[in-house]
Amino acid sequence: MIDCGSPYGIATAADGALWFTLVHEGRVGRLVPGEKPEIHQLDPADGQPTVIVRGHDDAMWFSEWQGGRVTRITADGRRTVHTVDSPYGLAAGPDGAMWLTHMQTDSIGRIAADGTITSYEVPVKGGMPSFITAGPDDALWFTLNQGNAIGRISLSGEVTVHALPTEGAAPVGITRGPDDALWFVEIGAGQIGRIDVNGKITEYPLPDRAARPHAIIPGPDGALWFTEWGIGRLGRITVDGHITEHPLPSVPAPTERGEEAQGVNDEREDASRGTSAGHEDASRGTNAEHKEADQGPATERRAEPHGLTAGPDGAIWVALEAGALARVDRTS
Repeated sequence: MIDCGSPYGIATAADGALWFTLVHEGRVGRLVPGEKPEIHQLDPADGQPTVIVRGHDDAMWFSEWQGGRVTRITADGRRTVHTVDSPYGLAAGPDGAMWLTHMQTDSIGRIAADGTITSYEVPVKGGMPSFITAGPDDALWFTLNQGNAIGRISLSGEVTVHALPTEGAAPVGITRGPDDALWFVEIGAGQIGRIDVNGKITEYPLPDRAARPHAIIPGPDGALWFTEWGIGRLGRITVDGHITEHPLPSVPAPTERGEEAQGVNDEREDASRGTSAGHEDASRGTNAEHKEADQGPATERRAEPHGLTAGPDGAIWVALEAGALARVDRTS
């Protein structure tokens, strides 16, 4: 359990520690498996830290969508803050810079090693650039959640947009696969997508089209792993399209976790008007989904899996916004 907040993003550092964001509490945490987590309180605390990734310099970088900040943090907690507009997705680019998406300004950003910030316009009004990842072609690839498309940006800022064949697919997470294609999730359509560097798109329907997949990563087993936010499961897809699913643990209800956890629940409800549920808000309506999350048994709540990472132990670690980090053995 993570009694000090609501995990959203998670990533593995160079030293094997797991870093995670606590979206509603304005905190980031560092966990060495088997030890207690170390929590870093942000000031101000209202920024809603979401995505966290490893940078070129082995420090961790995270975005605060609400606060308009991208922050670099070292293992001992030293921070460097960059002020940007509505940042969400982050990726270490092939040019040594950190690249990011600006969700509300239809643009992609670049933070150079010297801190210089550049923005490039995306020609899709209201497209809501979301996750971003480095491709195999010296370019960055990103999802346009409300633009229903996948974008590519060259290191010089030239943008190409590939429309998705499924209407209302609402792509969110994206990552480079072991086959050097870009793999992404369609939260609105309940599908996993693949696009090669030439723009050819293939879509794979999930067993439950209401699964609402959120994030996706390459696993250490040559497959892709993804979270299913809507049904609280972890999915796996091979490069030839074979899909399997794994259950995630339930999380005790706030009444079982004490007064601090109850405070977290209150904050989650207050934050549901923002990007606490991110793209669930844009593609269906956050308030309704948070109400659904509270209609289960009184002893537990929905897991709400968001980010995931391949851990140093070979397992898949998942951030559960309900208040936990889950470890899933790939052999289970």
